[in-house]
Amino acid sequence: MTNGIKDHIKAMVKTMTLEEKALLCSGKNFWQLEGIERLDIPSIMVTDGPHGLRKQAGEADHLGLNQSVKATCFPPAVTSASSWDEAALYEMGQAIGEECVQEEVAVILGPGTNIKRSPLCGRNFEYFSEDPYLAGEMAAAWINGVQSQGIGTSLKHFAANNQEKARLVSNSVVDERALREIYLAPFEKAVKQAQPWTVMCSYNRINNVYSCENEWLLTEVLRKEWGFEGLVMTDWGAMNDRVKALKAGLELEMPGPDPHNDKKIADAVRNGELDEAVLDRAAERLLTMIRKACEVRKKEYDAAAHHKLARRIAAESAVLLKNDGMLPLKKDGSYAVIGAFAEAPRYQGAGSSKINPHQVDCVLDSLRENGIAFEYAPGYELEHDTINQALLEEAAACAKGRDGVIVFAGLPDSYESEGFDRTHLNMPESHTALIEAVAAVNPHVTVVLLCGSVVLMPWRERVESILLACLGGEAAGSACADVLTGAVNPSGRLAETFPLSLEDTPCYEHFAGEGKDVEYRESIFVGYRYYDWAEKPVAYPFGYGLSYTTFSYDTMDLIWDEEAEKGEARITVTNTGKTAGGEVVQLYIGKKQSAVMRAVRELKGFQKVFLQPGESQEVVIGLDKRSFSIYDTDLSGWTVEAGTYQIYAASSSRELRLSRELNLQGKQLSGIPGYDVSEVIKDGRFSADREQFKRLLKGEIPLTPAASGITLNTTVKEALTSEKGKALLGGLVEGYSAQYAGEDDISRMMLSMLFDMPLRSLAMFGAVKIETLEEIVEEIERG
Repeated sequence: MTNGIKDHIKAMVKTMTLEEKALLCSGKNFWQLEGIERLDIPSIMVTDGPHGLRKQAGEADHLGLNQSVKATCFPPAVTSASSWDEAALYEMGQAIGEECVQEEVAVILGPGTNIKRSPLCGRNFEYFSEDPYLAGEMAAAWINGVQSQGIGTSLKHFAANNQEKARLVSNSVVDERALREIYLAPFEKAVKQAQPWTVMCSYNRINNVYSCENEWLLTEVLRKEWGFEGLVMTDWGAMNDRVKALKAGLELEMPGPDPHNDKKIADAVRNGELDEAVLDRAAERLLTMIRKACEVRKKEYDAAAHHKLARRIAAESAVLLKNDGMLPLKKDGSYAVIGAFAEAPRYQGAGSSKINPHQVDCVLDSLRENGIAFEYAPGYELEHDTINQALLEEAAACAKGRDGVIVFAGLPDSYESEGFDRTHLNMPESHTALIEAVAAVNPHVTVVLLCGSVVLMPWRERVESILLACLGGEAAGSACADVLTGAVNPSGRLAETFPLSLEDTPCYEHFAGEGKDVEYRESIFVGYRYYDWAEKPVAYPFGYGLSYTTFSYDTMDLIWDEEAEKGEARITVTNTGKTAGGEVVQLYIGKKQSAVMRAVRELKGFQKVFLQPGESQEVVIGLDKRSFSIYDTDLSGWTVEAGTYQIYAASSSRELRLSRELNLQGKQLSGIPGYDVSEVIKDGRFSADREQFKRLLKGEIPLTPAASGITLNTTVKEALTSEKGKALLGGLVEGYSAQYAGEDDISRMMLSMLFDMPLRSLAMFGAVKIETLEEIVEEIERG
């Protein structure tokens, strides 16, 4: 933006009244920002939709309950991340941006780049990876694609928001190395590589400070260190202290209107609590975004082309976990297709990201179109997870004597959703029993998994092939058929580790926490970093995936300029099979001899290449100082430890194909707190005690102070523990229960969120006026 435009915006702010500037700082309604008619400042629209546009033309909500306009439902992040293809994410973002242009939406609320700390997080389907490098690259590509169309994005949920339980009030207790190297790193990469128009603050506290009013996070780190140029907004209903948040660097509160907080801002300026220059700066940032949004002119998009793109990305993202020769299917074969998901696929998650698609492809239709002959049996009921014996027996009879059986199974909405976390990693009993029953009568079984997160596979040795299709978006059915029939060679790679048990996960003892405090005792050891460090066997490692062809890693050259602190790895890869296919060349860096706690190896680069049979290609992956750095908490900065580093060219975190060593000048490190693996792995499980965690934190654990009574930050569940609370709020709970009676999945999501909601949020969502809430709090306190 030119200096002339900046000067014009500053001049406009000077003509605004105090009340008008405060008004800009909260929404006009659920989805629109405030405008000022007197100054010809228009209202602009924001909407949900990390994997598609969720624009609500009628009644608004933030959980996908009410109808939205038709849009392309692309594969969610859990799926698209498995493509390991930044170009595909850019194309998806570009297409979503085009749909925003047609629907006159200025900012789309995504992507979500929170780290998958645990496979239990109910919203993992909306996030990219357990690895910050991969998550950041995917997020940056998507943002750049959207913003190429003149549409803004909102990078979320900033930060350390890694669970659904009590997410509106929880306190993430994280040591600084883990924050910097794991939880903030994908946001940093996305900000520096893509400059999203907005960053969305999470609900939770970090080390006992609300994200929305954390000056260190929003100003020192986000703006001063990373150079963020856009505006910061709340998640819907996340505001705690409006004046404190404004001082910390948060400009926009959503949803609106919020005259109560607008008045607080104006009063704070008048009484000297808030410097008006801070408010002016916020108004300037808001006007800057509104001006950018106004430069876009409405035009129609090509829905058919977007559907084809969704199909291509879904097919490219499918991960072949096992194949003993059954795939691809043969056109002259006789098959059974079993599982109700084949007829009614689960193609996206539940909650605020739920898209109203133009169409949904059915895999049965797509297989027929590909010339595959089969008989179909549902095998289980979609609405229930218990075994239906009649359907099970019908499926087993259908499977007998066939050349092969394709079973569609996975997780229903009731098992993973925004609003609540999973309690186990099992698939429904009816799905597991179906696979086992079919495998008992036919050895040639392929399982296609439709799920948004990790599942256990106790049956995996009894089937020939496993295809992880995740949640494929509206073209999931046709994309599955493309891979099953060989029209597309699978090239997806896992963006998260599949462990052998829930107990094996590093945060097993501390995920979701007790009360409001969540201790991230595992520190930097998330996902494969932990499994490799603890030498734990896994079902399928991070970065893993098979193909219908084979690849050789032939040579690896390493170039490093010590003075420039930059270099590159050059790896030659050859397709040694008979089928064209894609390979993801992954680059990991480790340091066997180190004075500090560190992972065995970490992903520091990757590139996806598509090769014809017999074709070779040199893959070049850049390296810089940051590739070898850890965050030194003593120096408060990134530091390279002196010594020898191992650089690996790999096809997964555990399939190391080639390696080279590099000696780097750096600093001799000592005294940085960390764990010794022998001290914290007990009975095969990660178990750091409080004293060990305190040493890592360099002090006491910043826990939530004991409540001195009922306040606006008391949760609905806490308020209901008193008789007075039940009398005053019980009707609200009954109303929610009645409204969603008969819709078990939605009811569970809504009630989980309601119970964990602080009382102040009821006003922000329009359920109760803030003045009424204050009266309720006083009355409950009086008993």
